[in-house]
Amino acid sequence: MDDGGRDARGPSKSMKPSSKTVGSLLDQLDALKKSFGSRESRSVEQLLFRISRAKINDAESLVRFHELLLFICAYPQSARARLLADSLLKSFSQRSEALRAAEIDLDSLEHPEVSGIAGLSVTDTFSFFIVRWLLNSHPSQVKLYWDWFEDENRLGQTWPRFMPLLEEDAAVEANIPFRTWLRATRPRTEKDLQWLVRQFDSLNRTEKEKAELYDSQQLYVNWKPAYDATRTGMRLPVRKLFIHREPLLRRKDVSLPAELEKPSPALQLLSPKQGEAILDLAREASTTRYRELYGFTHGDAKRVFKANIGRGVDILMAGLPAEWRLPLRAYHAALIFKNGVPVGYFEGLSLFERMESGFNLYYQFRDGETAWLYARLLNIFRRLLGVTAFSLDPYQIGHENEEGIESGAFWFYRKLGFRPTNPDIRKLVAREEEKLATRAAYRTSAATLRKLAAGPMIFELDQSHVGDWDRFQVRNIGLAVQRQMADKFQGSAERIREASVKSLTEAIGVRTTSWRETELTVLRDFAVLLSMVRDLGHWTTIEKQQLVQIVQAKAGRDEARYLKLMHKHERLRKEMIRLGS
Repeated sequence: MDDGGRDARGPSKSMKPSSKTVGSLLDQLDALKKSFGSRESRSVEQLLFRISRAKINDAESLVRFHELLLFICAYPQSARARLLADSLLKSFSQRSEALRAAEIDLDSLEHPEVSGIAGLSVTDTFSFFIVRWLLNSHPSQVKLYWDWFEDENRLGQTWPRFMPLLEEDAAVEANIPFRTWLRATRPRTEKDLQWLVRQFDSLNRTEKEKAELYDSQQLYVNWKPAYDATRTGMRLPVRKLFIHREPLLRRKDVSLPAELEKPSPALQLLSPKQGEAILDLAREASTTRYRELYGFTHGDAKRVFKANIGRGVDILMAGLPAEWRLPLRAYHAALIFKNGVPVGYFEGLSLFERMESGFNLYYQFRDGETAWLYARLLNIFRRLLGVTAFSLDPYQIGHENEEGIESGAFWFYRKLGFRPTNPDIRKLVAREEEKLATRAAYRTSAATLRKLAAGPMIFELDQSHVGDWDRFQVRNIGLAVQRQMADKFQGSAERIREASVKSLTEAIGVRTTSWRETELTVLRDFAVLLSMVRDLGHWTTIEKQQLVQIVQAKAGRDEARYLKLMHKHERLRKEMIRLGS
């Protein structure tokens, strides 16, 4: 890049800013982060240089500087600005350590909104699967954290499996020294956490049962990640940066119907080794933010796809292996990278043509091209899975989610074309839209936004099926099954499953002696669902054959085929909607 002959050394030492000016410099940087052009990029570069020489003496300013640098890395006005921002981020381990040495309170740096800064740690009751993954991937960086542990009774109920005679102490005594027992029983070559997780892992139980036992202890684990695994340093390698020289795409620049009709970018299936590396990145990105996403924890490394959607954005998508799939809905997760910086994630739960979409941009990137990113994500899943109706849970738009209320999430989705499924909320929307159209200064109040967010929203590309899914919740199907189990099978899950499988296989005329265990698991789930369909025996031969194909595809290599077969079964779709509505 041509720097126009500027002196790259920056201002002289005499111009070094005092700590009192840091806030003002950060204000200027914040105001310029979305301004694009040669003059603006030079101003950003000069500000970065000036702030780099300032001493930051408080946690709030340090966090603010960190988040601005991440935004510039994702949306750089120039290659030099990106280089400077990346270079400055590498100083944050030292900066946070300097604050700690000065006895500055750093507790605010471990809040979930800003956690994961280099040099700091995250501490939580992580799940068994995440703790085991941490020990496999980052063994020297994790340890038990006893300061927050609360209920020792849980240990007395689980540890006797691994410690002979512990019951002699735990069953009748008070103030059991569990840490002393643990130190006495583990080999000196192992840490407490490593030995403990190894014991749970060796139990003759299913993976889910091991996790249930471990998770019941509510043990706190501390992880201090290395630089590349922190929010500060995590990057996906990119061949070429996308430099922003023009204003960012705004919501009004995006037509969701038009984006959904566009061709989808090419999908590249990664090798299992590459897929596992991406899932590791996704787990790191989530764990440092105190999140755990089902699709990242249990993702299928053999079915990870990469798509470049332009403007420096890469989407990494993963499905689930058969043993971790949901009973009915197909599950897919995606991690979103902008110029190599992880900026958010996506979850899709699909049934027939309907997808429940969960979209979350990490808060420091919400000033970016949010609407365009979301539209391109839906485009990819529309082409990959055949989904055309996209549903939003009320939480996504602000129900019991003050962050969604503050950000105006309801209007973000409404202006993209989503509509409330509740008739009363639709009436309220009409009144609000009239006020917005006729009163220039009018803004919807937080109280009204909470009312608007009380029900789901949906966007339907296919206008021939508008309203079909308005009252549907997959939970309703599960609750209907429970009521039938209580009424007809004395509350026995084993009895309803056995009777339902027998009834279903007889009705559709299928033998399952050669079926794999994963296929039989799907069959049991579909059987309890279809036990509530009264006319199953009268389905046509083709409908029954298609049903068998759907069940087997659910346990197949990829749930995309499962959904595409579902699109062809109108009768099953009708029954599923009836039971779920």
